[in-house]
Amino acid sequence: MAASTLSNQNDSPEQFESLLLISLIKVKQVPHTMATSDIPLVVLLISGKRKCGKDFLTERLLQRLTTERAQVIRISEPIKRSWAETSGLDLEKLLGDSPYKEQYRKEMIEWSDRKRAEDYGCFCRQACSNLSKEICIVSDIRRKTDVRFFREQFGQRVKSVRIVADDATRMQRGWAFREGVDNVQSECDLDEFTEWDLVVTNDSGTDVEEILKTIEALL
Repeated sequence: MAASTLSNQNDSPEQFESLLLISLIKVKQVPHTMATSDIPLVVLLISGKRKCGKDFLTERLLQRLTTERAQVIRISEPIKRSWAETSGLDLEKLLGDSPYKEQYRKEMIEWSDRKRAEDYGCFCRQACSNLSKEICIVSDIRRKTDVRFFREQFGQRVKSVRIVADDATRMQRGWAFREGVDNVQSECDLDEFTEWDLVVTNDSGTDVEEILKTIEALL
């Protein structure tokens, strides 16, 4: 800011310093959040354990809402991208649903936890780098700090859904307990969390259309 905008020729140096200090304080007081934009209007957080069906339901929900209105972001994408670059792995295979991803899941979790210890919102922030639709669906909320980040950034725009399925159903979908994966923070941190706007059961035989209608009613 030019000095001429803060003072006139009759101002003393002390007055000029005071005006400059006030202007700097005002700049620092501008909140550094993503909520200053009108987009998205709704941020839908979806959480659930492995093989509960959250990815399937997310894709079906996106089909109902259409890509004109909604977009899906995944916190895991910047994690996998950074991990692939760090470790020299195949990013496309990590992003897919294959044994390749499972082979490296434990090490990737441990690496991402170290990064989160430095900055709990680092991967959430990267995942939000290209928000452009009125509805943003975050399909892989796993930690209390994930919920915290989005609530701090978007406030009342946030809606949260926990998807649950019994172990028998999850095993039918290919789940098997894995030490160091299913009993660590990335899978268990939200087990006792209760501040959901909606909890839906997605067991075998559940009416998917009814689940989707219930979720859509939140938006």
